[in-house]
Amino acid sequence: MDMLLLTLESTLRLSVPLLLAALAGLFSERSGIFDIGLEGKMLGAAFAGGAAAATFSSALMGLLAALVVSVALSLVHGFASITQRGNQIVSGVAINFIAMGTTVILGQAWFQQGGRTPALSSAGRLNTVELPFAQAVADVPVLGPIYSDLLSGHPLLMYFAFAMVPISWWVLYRTRFGLRLRAVGENPGAVDTAGISVTWLRYRAVICCGILCGFAGAYLSMALTAGFVKNMTAGKGYIALAALIFAKWRPVPVMYACLLFGFLDAVGIRMQGRPLPLIGEVPVQLIQALPYILTVILLAGFIGKAVPPKAGGVPYVKER
Repeated sequence: MDMLLLTLESTLRLSVPLLLAALAGLFSERSGIFDIGLEGKMLGAAFAGGAAAATFSSALMGLLAALVVSVALSLVHGFASITQRGNQIVSGVAINFIAMGTTVILGQAWFQQGGRTPALSSAGRLNTVELPFAQAVADVPVLGPIYSDLLSGHPLLMYFAFAMVPISWWVLYRTRFGLRLRAVGENPGAVDTAGISVTWLRYRAVICCGILCGFAGAYLSMALTAGFVKNMTAGKGYIALAALIFAKWRPVPVMYACLLFGFLDAVGIRMQGRPLPLIGEVPVQLIQALPYILTVILLAGFIGKAVPPKAGGVPYVKER
């Protein structure tokens, strides 16, 4: 029971950055702007959050810095893709490379720790939150440990991430903004004909994407760990993209996909160094590759046809 709870707790913690990044991509890609740069925005936000939190010993300053950097990178992608009508894939890949190199260079120049930031103090971290009555019900069989150990005692950003799933669903399917956002991803010409600015709608979508990626990066460096480490996203942005495609651009299935990838990552961590029956000890490299192997298998033949928004990746040129 204890091992199961520990694995499930790790699943929740590890799925948070994937979930926030996947929801970020959901807003962007539903508007017709494909975003390969989720990885770069998360990495830039993680570095900005860790650096600011270490410098000012303030979690709030770190969170604000992470959001500012991530939104700035989103606006760069928006300017290249929307205003300049550039190739969205190339722009996203460029952001990934820029973030990968810049974070290491600035980290070494500012802190002289090989691209790392100093370890964060308690004041610079996003500390955990205890749910009401968690200690009181801890001794209740089955339900007590689930509530007090599994659900309680996590950073506030974890609860925010899972709350964003119904919020994103409501925004996309029950608000005027969401209706227009989905419409501009399918038929921007019809939206333009209705007198709605396609450019402004898409910019708002990439800003939403930047905000959520900022939270994801801040969680990595200020909650999941106590500081920034070189290339700490380790492909999470790409896994989030895979989860988005796996879920066919729908918020609730996105959550399930991210939990699946988080669970596999958690199991992989638990399996490291432990021999398996009839197999023996599994190489660490194979365990670390499991999320990516699963991604390939699922996308290759188990999810059916995933149809992206019709106008996705296509710059909109206003007819005169």
